[in-house]
Amino acid sequence: MPDKKFRIFATADIGDAAFKRLRERGYEVDIYPYPEPPPKRLIIEKVRGGIDGLITTLRDPIDAEIFEAGKGTLKVVAQYAVGFDNINGADANRYRIPFTNTADVLTEATAEFAFFALADLARKLWSAEHLVRENRWGYWHPYLPFLGDEVTGKTMGILGTGRVGQAMIKKCIGFDMNILCYEAMGPNEKLVAGCSSRWTSASKTECSGIARPSNTSPLMKH
Repeated sequence: MPDKKFRIFATADIGDAAFKRLRERGYEVDIYPYPEPPPKRLIIEKVRGGIDGLITTLRDPIDAEIFEAGKGTLKVVAQYAVGFDNINGADANRYRIPFTNTADVLTEATAEFAFFALADLARKLWSAEHLVRENRWGYWHPYLPFLGDEVTGKTMGILGTGRVGQAMIKKCIGFDMNILCYEAMGPNEKLVAGCSSRWTSASKTECSGIARPSNTSPLMKH
């Protein structure tokens, strides 16, 4: 008798490439086809039907009801997101169902959005774009109605030098910015090694510093 296929239910379409890879490995994949999140009762029904794996997103509440429905059959919950607040970890542990997440896939994206928002504000792009869209830009003037400012060379404050903070710092260095860093755990030695930096301890658990690319002008004081 052939081995039973590992059955998966995905609560969202996460892309053909992912599902192709699963099917190539011999998995049987059932996909919720609509853009809105599936009702919880449908997830329970699918789990109760004997699936082995559940691919979820942040939209899906995964708790004891789900784990109880999959008792004896559900083997894993794979979260298609960095965060997993929608998964009740205590319930998962109680039912001994492991759950995973896609850690670190949004680090650069988060830093990019932050940097783009910074540039948007500095250059007043939102206001200027609406002026053009509403056909109210009738003349050129040296500073009216909107005069933006350069991001290049400005001073940027970074609270926390974790993955996103470091990604943001790299982008700021590319724009020749002065960078003020605050790290509650003290200087990030790996980060400091990559920059010309000055760190001062505020207490045993606090540290602030200034970093610039090593080939630029001297450090600012603070």
